[in-house]
Amino acid sequence: MIRTWPALEVDGLAESDDLFQAALTDFDITAIDDRADCWRVFFHTASERDRAAAALRAEFQALSITAVDVPDEDWAARSQAKLRAIQVGNIIVAPPWDTPITIVVQPSMGFGTGHHATTRLCLAALQRLTLRGLSVIDAGTGSGVLAMAASLLGATHVIGIDEDADAIGAARENLELNPRARVTMTVGDLRAAAPSKADVVLANLTGGLLVSAAAQLRELTNSGGRLILSGFVTNEERDVLNAFAPLTVEHQAQEEEWLCVTLR
Repeated sequence: MIRTWPALEVDGLAESDDLFQAALTDFDITAIDDRADCWRVFFHTASERDRAAAALRAEFQALSITAVDVPDEDWAARSQAKLRAIQVGNIIVAPPWDTPITIVVQPSMGFGTGHHATTRLCLAALQRLTLRGLSVIDAGTGSGVLAMAASLLGATHVIGIDEDADAIGAARENLELNPRARVTMTVGDLRAAAPSKADVVLANLTGGLLVSAAAQLRELTNSGGRLILSGFVTNEERDVLNAFAPLTVEHQAQEEEWLCVTLR
């Protein structure tokens, strides 16, 4: 006899999908198969499915919600990771396998509160990598947010370096606000004295600084490692990439005129 999974088929999701996903956390679900505006939500038991159906129909009257029994096609195992954290105002609702990383940063003279496009681009680039067990250097660390993010994403040895002593002072204060992050904050100029090499080197600087410090940044990077560069704009792209030749572009992203590249 073929096993079946109790599920709900949900049609009509569009702008309401975040609120609907948040509502699902009230129920004992096992997986979500989200296909465009039609979802299948799987449950451990039929009774829980039916309880959810009644509550969700009352809350989301514009949606079509149908109870079904789906033949076992390994949907649960393949779809379980699709339920993600969502944010509504200042509240984040997350399933246990997708707990968001929160970094507390006190605004200061140190660049990097997360409100600038280049900081966001670098945070996204970091999350494209598997950092667990790797070493990371954040050159020009500013507030230290990228270095702390690397640590919280699993990097085991992280250094934040900046030539501005005030920035490092602010970064150390931020580090105290994020006790789970393990970062060594250091005052220094890469062009004068570089720390040890790392598997991943971050440099959210300016186009001119990236070009002038290209040799030092490359020297910091272990063989086979990656450089994440940002802080430059589209009309500086050629000069920056030429300075780091022959490294290859593994990934590139853009927000407004700002660019971020991952080189390998």
